[in-house]
Amino acid sequence: MDDLTTRLADRLRTLRRDRGLTLDALAGRSGVSRGTLSRIETGETSPTAEVLGRLGAAYGLPISRLMRMVEDAAPPLVRAAEQEIWEDAASGFLRRDVSPPAEALSGHVIEGRLRPGAVLRYETPPVRALEHHLVLREGGLVMEVSGTAYRLEPGDCLRYRLDGPTAFRAGPEGAAYLLFML
Repeated sequence: MDDLTTRLADRLRTLRRDRGLTLDALAGRSGVSRGTLSRIETGETSPTAEVLGRLGAAYGLPISRLMRMVEDAAPPLVRAAEQEIWEDAASGFLRRDVSPPAEALSGHVIEGRLRPGAVLRYETPPVRALEHHLVLREGGLVMEVSGTAYRLEPGDCLRYRLDGPTAFRAGPEGAAYLLFML
C-alpha cells in the first residue's frame, strides 16, 4: 500500500468518525457498500474516482478538497516531479495535481488523462455550483454536463458549474485535459 492510499484511508476514516457516522450510515448517504467503505478505510483498497465522488457528495466536499486533506502543505512552486499522481485503474483515469489546492488560494489545476474509450461518471456533484474550466489538450472527449453533451477537440475550453451528473467519455485515441477548478 502506498503512502497516499494510507493517508487517504486515515483521512476518510477520521472524517466519517468526526461527523458521527457509522459505516452503515455513510453507506446509506453515499451509495457505497459498507464492505467497500471498510476496505477503503483500512487501506486494503484505494477508492475509485467514482467512489471518491460519491463520498465527496455525501460530505459536501469536492474530490479536490478530500485529496487536499491528505496532501502535505502546498508550496508556492510545485515542480513537475513533486506533483501528486493518483490512478483509478478501474475507470482508466489518471489524475495529476498540477497546482494542488491550498488554503490561501481559491483555485487549483488538475490534469486528467483517460485511456482510449474510458468513461468516468459522477452522478451527484460534491458541491453544487462549483466552477470548472476544462481545456482539452489532446485526443478526443465528450463531456456530459447535466444531460447536455459537448464534443471537445484539442484546444477547446468548456466552462461550467456543477449542478447535476457529469460524465467524461474519451475518444478512441484517449484524452488528456486540464481541469481548472475555482
